[in-house]
Amino acid sequence: MDLFFYNIFEQLPRQGPGDAKFTRRAFECMDDLPDEPRILDIGCGSGMQTLVLSELTKGRITAIDDHEPFLNTLKQRADKAGVGNRIQCLNADMHDPGFEPRTFDIIWAEGSIFVIGFEKALKTWKKFLKPGGYMAVTDINWLRKYPPTELKAYWNQEYPEMVSVRNYIDIIRNTDYVLIDHFILPENAWWDDYYEPLEILLHKLKKKYTSRSKEMDVIRSLQKEIDIFRTYADYYGYVFYIIQKKEV
Repeated sequence: MDLFFYNIFEQLPRQGPGDAKFTRRAFECMDDLPDEPRILDIGCGSGMQTLVLSELTKGRITAIDDHEPFLNTLKQRADKAGVGNRIQCLNADMHDPGFEPRTFDIIWAEGSIFVIGFEKALKTWKKFLKPGGYMAVTDINWLRKYPPTELKAYWNQEYPEMVSVRNYIDIIRNTDYVLIDHFILPENAWWDDYYEPLEILLHKLKKKYTSRSKEMDVIRSLQKEIDIFRTYADYYGYVFYIIQKKEV
């Protein structure tokens, strides 16, 4: 079913919540960058945020993902936008991407850090940042205390590691970063380029795979995620964190 799952996400504009406006806002939080910063985009997917970064800087971007079709889409988009010479696409594992220490001025990870875990990622990726380098990441957090039973049960199954914003701020400080800014992505950042096109696609797939139980299980699971957000969006959301590695 991994192939079917990936095939669904290959057809979407982006593979998780996000919005170009907030990619720009996060980038603008970073001061004293070199004229041509080196950027590592981890879990880039098909690269909507990668292309925004290429508009904001003349630097070189290394975009990594472990799913080759996403990288192929990004290559096509980058070439079409005339920035293919500044975006290097690599099939690599975010747990151990294999770069030399102190290589990058910025590490970017929109919607992908959950794969490795927030605290582990901050510790693992730190060595790839130059002293004073920045990291910009998004992850899902509880926004209100005491979520309804249905919601709590759902996320306990899907992402039991989910905690509050305050917990993440404590992790940032305890891993020797400086918190520069953080902000919650609005609901439209979930819907416009992610849930709305996903829901349209799921409706089509239901008709195509109605007699195939395994595919229908995937479809129902993704629809459940959308329905949960539609009902309980006030209780959780994606948060952008912009942090800086302490000078050593």
